[in-house]
This record gives sequence, C-alpha cells and structure tokens, in this order.
Amino acid sequence: MILVEEVLGNLKDAIWHERAHRGPVDELVLEQWEAPKSRLRKASRDGLELAISLPRSEHLHDGDVLYYDADKNLLVVARIALKEVMVIELEGLETLAPQEILRLCFELGHGLGNQHWPAVIKGSTVYVPLSVDQKVMASVMKTHAFEHVKTYFAAGEDIAAKLDAKEVRMLFAGADATPHHHHHDAHAHGHAHGHA
Repeated sequence: MILVEEVLGNLKDAIWHERAHRGPVDELVLEQWEAPKSRLRKASRDGLELAISLPRSEHLHDGDVLYYDADKNLLVVARIALKEVMVIELEGLETLAPQEILRLCFELGHGLGNQHWPAVIKGSTVYVPLSVDQKVMASVMKTHAFEHVKTYFAAGEDIAAKLDAKEVRMLFAGADATPHHHHHDAHAHGHAHGHA
C-alpha cells in the first residue's frame, strides 16, 4: 500500500513530463465522482494499491503525479475525465429591479431543482454538471426561456480549475450517474432538496 499525502507535481510540469518519457507510467484511473475526494483507496491500472489522503482543501487533477520510484523511474499518475459543465452566467442581473432579480433567481432555482440537477454558485455564475445529454439540458434551459441569462457548456477540468476543493466536491461528486431515489416520507423529502 502506497500512502499519498501530497501531489508531487503534474505531467504538465517540464520535469515530470520528461520523466514520463523515460520510464513506465502507471495510471490511477478515477471516475468523476472519485476525483474530488481527498480520501480514497484504489488500485492503479498495473495493480499498485494507493491510499490517497490529501488535505481537505485539495483535490486531484488530471495528470497529477501521485508516486515516483526513482530506481525504476516509475510514475503513478492520476487520470480523470470530468464531464462537461453547463455554465449559467447571471452577469448584469444587478441592473434589474430587485423584484425582477428575485423572480429570475426563483424561476432558475425551480427549473434546476425540478430536474434534480446539482449546482454550485460562485459569484454571478451557476455551474451545473452534465447529468444527462447536453442537448437535453440545453432544451430544458430553452424551454424555460430565462431572460438575462447566458448559458453555455465548458470542459469540466476548466471549471474545476476555477473552484476550490469543497466546490469541486459539491459539483462533481454529486453528479455521477447514480440513480436518484425519491423519498416518500415528508421528513426525508425536506432534506433531499435542501442543497443546491
């Protein structure tokens, strides 16, 4: 078992890029929901057992170097494919009347909540991970015809780079294709929709 308490670097760094070309590179392939975790146990592609134990303020990125054996010139690298993210820009809302802002935000929250889409809000931007086909998400947004809202899709890695570790966990860990369970008792239902 190899304990990983810090990331050594990334394949984008010249030194690690060069070392990767000199020796074997093993990969720790992570699913989207695993990538934001700071604690994780998993075997690499070649069977090395790794225990990831990063500070809570950190998360793994694609290409992060997790382990280096200088004698064998062996690298173990994180491989992560984050899904695309729907970006909803609310820039310029502050120019609207307060009741217009409230109406738009309520309608947007209602529209996203009805779909059970997780969302992270940072500044005047809302990030929603792709949980269904991009065309379906675009169609839902078009159906609601939200005024003063600009929507586009961006690569998950690009969005993850703009967020802190907690926000990345909220955005990607909750967006995996796990089935959504509906709770029928009022108590559980109240908690099921308490996050956005």
